[in-house]
Amino acid sequence: MTDTQGAQGAQDRVAVEREIRSMIAEAARLDEAFVAELPADTDLFGPRIGLTSLAGVTLLGTIDDRFGVDVATLDLSLDSLQSIATLSDFVATHLQPH
Repeated sequence: MTDTQGAQGAQDRVAVEREIRSMIAEAARLDEAFVAELPADTDLFGPRIGLTSLAGVTLLGTIDDRFGVDVATLDLSLDSLQSIATLSDFVATHLQPH
């Protein structure tokens, strides 16, 4: 991997996280600015975000529609739903090249 590819990957990861934060805010019915300011290691199902099971299913559907990444199929243990960072990393890693 060249430095350019590495930089592109980092930019893609940041863009993915930004979009996922917006999707989390919508699914959890939170203010987008609030979710944007949370630390990346904030638990999705913890008290600050408080994602419910139903909101989690909605979020996964939105991610599949937008990114083409079926988290529930690819991550049977759903460890990727631990935090904003784990979900963003998982999606960025499984993005299909355009």
